[in-house]
Amino acid sequence: MPTYEYECQKCGHVLEKFQSMTDKPLSRCPSCKGALKRLISAGAGILFKGSGFYQTDYRSESYKKREKEDKGCKSDAASSKSCQPEKKCSTAG
Repeated sequence: MPTYEYECQKCGHVLEKFQSMTDKPLSRCPSCKGALKRLISAGAGILFKGSGFYQTDYRSESYKKREKEDKGCKSDAASSKSCQPEKKCSTAG
């Protein structure tokens, strides 16, 4: 549920209200009973916590295996850090 900011048109009092998006906007100032205007705000930043926010977190095992093979690793036991691509030599003939 978002937090909305309101400003009183009469006394200038600014307040925040935690409301559902389907709730009706507030109309009266709690201080002077003047008319409230809902302000447009930039909103809050998104905060990602925990795992699961990287493209590679949900890769299938078959994808990981193909990726290792493409890098030159033929063994599942080889880690991507210690694995080096095979050198391919061309002979002039």
